[in-house]
Amino acid sequence: MPQKTGLGRGLGALIPSGEKVQVENSVMLIPVEMVLPNPRQPRRTMQTEELEELTTSIRENGVLQPLIVTVGETDGQFILIAGERRLQAARLAGLATVPVLVHQATDQQRLELAIIENVQRSDLSSLEEAEAYRQLAEDFDLSHEEIAGRVGKSRVAVTNTLRLLRLPDSVKNALIESRISEGHARALLALQTGEAQTAALRTVLAQELNVRQTEELVRKLCGEKPRHKPKPVPSPDLAELEERLRSSLGTKVSLHPGRKGGTLTIHYYSEEELNALLERLLND
Repeated sequence: MPQKTGLGRGLGALIPSGEKVQVENSVMLIPVEMVLPNPRQPRRTMQTEELEELTTSIRENGVLQPLIVTVGETDGQFILIAGERRLQAARLAGLATVPVLVHQATDQQRLELAIIENVQRSDLSSLEEAEAYRQLAEDFDLSHEEIAGRVGKSRVAVTNTLRLLRLPDSVKNALIESRISEGHARALLALQTGEAQTAALRTVLAQELNVRQTEELVRKLCGEKPRHKPKPVPSPDLAELEERLRSSLGTKVSLHPGRKGGTLTIHYYSEEELNALLERLLND
């Protein structure tokens, strides 16, 4: 039987025999086996090292933050909304009971709350986040604007994250395995076909391109001219010095400062100008 805690009563005192739980906002201790996984849990992977650290902490200190659950269809069962890592760690630590906060929630709300918790903790990969948004959009007919409002993101962020689902499996797997970053994946989206994206991925991996280099590669593959860096604007002091040299020598002069020293370029436009410059510069 669930145990009584200082923050709430046990289930025995709250549930008349044969009736479903209707309690909310009460923290209780319940047996671990009564908590079922959230079928809408967006998180699919979990770092082993992080889980081991959490298991050690829970073994020593217990579960300090209650799991959020909702009432299941069967008496004595609860469906997890938030706290997947804590639940797994509690099981690994051998705990018999876990603290829970019962929250009445629909199927859609279970997904929304799970996304919110994971997003706030930065626990979801970009593809897991994208898949969760897809469920909200397709299964519950929510617009990108509505999804953004529920999970605390901008509409543009939601839309851009969803676009990752268009990538071929080759690119998705590279992203999941951290062989490329989300920035690489977004750059590859500019290519029109999965075949082109996969071919570009091979180049990115073979040449170990960074995100900026990947963007440049994609622009070339799309037929765009490479972007040239704008010339740096000289400082006022440098511009004044160049002007003084131009006035003195009567031709264009460019100064290019470096980390140590720099270069001075004197331009001439005919053999006569060169001879005149040499005479002036070499005249003792």
